[in-house]
Amino acid sequence: MAQHLPALQVVIPLLAAPLTVLLRHRTLAFAVALLASWTAFAISITLWLQVDASGTISYAIGNWPPPWGIEYRVDQLSSFMLVLVSGMASVVLPYCRSSIEDEVPQQQHYLFYTMFVLCLTGLLGISITGDAFNIFVFLEISSLATYVLIALGRDRRALVASYQYLIMGTIGATFIVIGIGLLYLMTGTLNIADMGQRLAAVQGTRPVLAALAFLTVGISLKLALFPLHQWLPNAYTYAPSAVSAFLAATATKVAVYVLLRFYFSVFGQSQVFGLLPMKEAMLLLALAGMFAASTIAIFQSDLKRLFAYSSVGQIGYIILGLSFDSASGLTATILHLFNHGITKGAIFMLLGLVALVMGGTSLSRVQGLGKRMPLTSFGMVICGLSLIGVPGTAGFISKWYLLLAALENGQWWLVFLILLSSLLAVAYVWRFVEVAYFREPRQDVDASATVPWSMGVPTALLVAATVYFGLSTAFTVGSASKAATFLMGGLL
Repeated sequence: MAQHLPALQVVIPLLAAPLTVLLRHRTLAFAVALLASWTAFAISITLWLQVDASGTISYAIGNWPPPWGIEYRVDQLSSFMLVLVSGMASVVLPYCRSSIEDEVPQQQHYLFYTMFVLCLTGLLGISITGDAFNIFVFLEISSLATYVLIALGRDRRALVASYQYLIMGTIGATFIVIGIGLLYLMTGTLNIADMGQRLAAVQGTRPVLAALAFLTVGISLKLALFPLHQWLPNAYTYAPSAVSAFLAATATKVAVYVLLRFYFSVFGQSQVFGLLPMKEAMLLLALAGMFAASTIAIFQSDLKRLFAYSSVGQIGYIILGLSFDSASGLTATILHLFNHGITKGAIFMLLGLVALVMGGTSLSRVQGLGKRMPLTSFGMVICGLSLIGVPGTAGFISKWYLLLAALENGQWWLVFLILLSSLLAVAYVWRFVEVAYFREPRQDVDASATVPWSMGVPTALLVAATVYFGLSTAFTVGSASKAATFLMGGLL
């Protein structure tokens, strides 16, 4: 059984999807989805431990040896991603049970769980596969499930948001498959490790550079890199709270993983950053996202939308680390990918509690929240401090490594810009603090409404994780550093 764990990582949630449809019962569907996600999380931890102890794991699907057959490949980076994705699913799913009662019609609950495990399957598949075309297939599985999950939001604008994402996501996926097709044309293989080796012989040719361009734009759409982020604010704002939490923590992060995988394992560092001005392009787009999106966030009147724009700004920090083209910069990127994932997941779960009790997440609805929901408000403040990068939180660790990477690169002026952009985060987090703690509670809020323990406990766990990973960095920094060294070393 142990040698088949890479396959089971994807197969178990994949089998759970049709099973939830066949059962057609929301409680049974929930139980199946929960069991699948917890099993996937246990498998991901086991795989991470195995990789940490003995190195990369290669699993040949159907006993067809790579590069002829499809390979699942678990290395330092992919094992770290598997832990993030499955871990977030295992925390969000218990939260879903009560969260969707208000937001999704009961007769659609079993379909909700079906789409959720399909989305989980796609994200896990992207993270573990060693086949370029398989990345596209799993990307489509997760994307199609995501479109449905967003459309299940109770606000009619959720349908428009889902349609927007469908159009932009389809354009992105088309660019990605064109890029993969061009690489296949030039190398005759779809195995990522084999493709990376064969590409060295045709480095710098026009089809290869065109493939790099198509993949960069397509993946940037998926990861919501400014200014290709237009789908994200509406998607996060109008999707059910549990969906916003899961997507904010995983979907864009997995897209960043795909970008890193193609840049370093396929094209190679010298081709991406040596032949083309990618450093400068990535730096400019990262800074634009950090400042423009964070500024827009300050002026939002709805907290879900505010933190959706915040996500675009935080993605800027992730890409900024990549633009340094150094092991320390890459460590900061991978580290912020994880730390921002848990922080933003916690924020959207907290906003789900707010929506349940206060009847919405607009700033006018959450007046006096500090008195009405003191623990939830305190959790929001902690997560807000993490976004700012205050010591003692996960966000501080990421930004600290980002600052170190900038100093190591000799870019002192970037240190100033990183700190300046953090002040914008102070501004939009303060908007919540001011409304929650310095205004009187609304009189039209149902005073008897309470937070179910099935929502409160998972949310508290994630808020605690935001603090824990700000104090204990052995897992996050250790994993990110090993993954960065692995990628920069070109080990395939």
